[in-house]
Amino acid sequence: MRFWKSVICLLVIFCNLEFVIWNLSSYAQENIDSPAPQSAAGNTSGGVKEEAAKKPITINADQLEYSADNKMAVATGNVEVTYKGAKLTCQKLTINTETKEGVAEGNARLDDAQGVIEGAKISYNFEAKVGTITDANFRSNPYFGQGGTINKISDAEFRVFKGYLTTCNLDRPHYRFGARRVNFFPNDRVQIRGATIFVDKAPLFYVPAYDHSLKDPLMHVQFMPGSSKEWGPYLLSIWRADVNQYIQGRVLLDYRGYIGVAEGFGANYTTPAPGFGRGDFKLYYTQERNKTKAFSKMPVANAKVFQRYLVRLRHKWDPTDRTNVLAEYYKIVDSKRVIYGADYNILKDFFYREYEKDSLPLSYLSAHHGFDYSSFDFIVQKRVNNWYTQLEKLPELNYTLPSVRIANTPFYFESINQLANSYSKIATATPGDDQNATKFDTTNKASIPFRLVFLRFSPYVQARNTYYNKDDSGNTSIIRTVFSSGTDISTKIYRFFNLKTNFLGLEINNLRYIITPTVSYGYTKLPTIPNYKIKQFLGDSVTTSQTANLELSNKLQTKRKGQSVDLADLRINTVYTFKPKEGAKRGSSFSNIIFNLEVRPYPWMSIVGDATYNHSGNKEVSDYMKFSNANFDINFSFAAERTYSFGQRYQRRGGNELTHKLDWRFNPKWKLAVYQRYQRGHDPALKRGLR
Repeated sequence: MRFWKSVICLLVIFCNLEFVIWNLSSYAQENIDSPAPQSAAGNTSGGVKEEAAKKPITINADQLEYSADNKMAVATGNVEVTYKGAKLTCQKLTINTETKEGVAEGNARLDDAQGVIEGAKISYNFEAKVGTITDANFRSNPYFGQGGTINKISDAEFRVFKGYLTTCNLDRPHYRFGARRVNFFPNDRVQIRGATIFVDKAPLFYVPAYDHSLKDPLMHVQFMPGSSKEWGPYLLSIWRADVNQYIQGRVLLDYRGYIGVAEGFGANYTTPAPGFGRGDFKLYYTQERNKTKAFSKMPVANAKVFQRYLVRLRHKWDPTDRTNVLAEYYKIVDSKRVIYGADYNILKDFFYREYEKDSLPLSYLSAHHGFDYSSFDFIVQKRVNNWYTQLEKLPELNYTLPSVRIANTPFYFESINQLANSYSKIATATPGDDQNATKFDTTNKASIPFRLVFLRFSPYVQARNTYYNKDDSGNTSIIRTVFSSGTDISTKIYRFFNLKTNFLGLEINNLRYIITPTVSYGYTKLPTIPNYKIKQFLGDSVTTSQTANLELSNKLQTKRKGQSVDLADLRINTVYTFKPKEGAKRGSSFSNIIFNLEVRPYPWMSIVGDATYNHSGNKEVSDYMKFSNANFDINFSFAAERTYSFGQRYQRRGGNELTHKLDWRFNPKWKLAVYQRYQRGHDPALKRGLR
């Protein structure tokens, strides 16, 4: 336990070295002017206030001597100099009033609001703002340190030679971070050369060179200890370092008790001027040797060692304000998945949050350009991982014209156009499974929104025409046309409540209850080409349909500081289908009912939830006419980067997961994050940790 405490303390030192050195910049004085002339050999007791031409300096001493011949002033005995909020004390001060060079000796101490620095001797040129401190000790709670020599090269650079840094306030610290030389550039960066970590007198770790940007808020060393059912005890670590001003590198070194060691590296980068964007790269590799109970019970012949790695590259470039280019590349090799199936996924096992966002990330190159009233998109999407079942786009072009008013008429027009050359790639393909097709698709819609009494209407007609270079048999090209029409109907119903209260600090200044019912009716005519003649991998299957999307919004508002604030918002949504031609039900019926709730009683607190009531599909299933899933999150935002949240993910025929997350930034250099997931049920798994 003492060892781990020492390690944690050393990490504190390592990550915050620049903070202490930054405090040294406040000790340097900016200028000093000549004292008023005195007698050649006059003695003065008490305080003497010297008047300066630009900025006065206050000197108190037991004795002060000034020589007009050589412009030298000597103060001895309890010397105290006050200048611009900083106080210099010593037993003897010698200063040349013409060159502004001074030497403080005997318990020399410089003190200001940032901290204290002491030395046997302080030599300083108040005019040039340079100086040297020998045998220096400094402290800026909770940090303490020592340097053989500290040189102030300029306002923008300090150098510390043969020093150390610690958070232990003893004369002989239990632990310290020693360095042969430290170059400090205020508000810019720190360069450390010959750094050694000590516990008592024993050196533990040596770093030849280390650079740290003070503009980077991230800790340069992060450790995440914890324990889980799948990993056993584990320790995850990230080590960050600036390669140069364009590349910020990181090294990942992880240990998991049940499966072994994993390593990787990554980098965030920007391109130099004129600049072609920015991006990030990550490589993560492990030769997993599984020692969990599930694998230990398997026959000896079964594989228990797996090669698993991930390569990811992401890049973004904005050539103009209206143009952006995005690229992502994912290469995933996972022999564990190949042998034991899709339950195993390197993203799911090691990068769960990335897995939640996208379990099978794709590689692509896309470009977007926005015009005044429309936009153009280009995408190339090629399969990189052969175990994916994926639709390749080589390429796909899209031109979109959002709803725009036609001259001064009440009509609006919108158009979506696509040209795509697509390939279907099957993971376990046999000869003939892979398919190709090229299509040109254009969808044009005209609408005429208007208001009738208290109802808002937006009727429309739409035509979709699609050209395919080959039909499903691959013999001939075809053109399909699909006509559809419909209307949106909505209204708003208000009611005001004259209620003013600050009960529980809710700050209620009247209430407004808003009900917004919306009906979106749509009818799609039978396509001119039946679905069986179109290659199904394109996902263009269309049938005749008649539906009504029903939504009911319930919103509660109040006013705070003269502005409307949403206290609660409940939205209920379902779809009514008129006599569907496909599916389990042939008669008219409602779909599942979706509930979405958002409550914000305070600016710093929110409750977000959703639920699904199963009202469609087979009546024989166990969750029919019951809630099939429900989720909620309660979030607290106490300040910027100081948040806490907990929630639940429930599925009637699936998992029941509890989660909570804490993010707390203590200062610009230190941030604590705790994330925990607890899977309840027959297979509980606990994942927790610090980072």
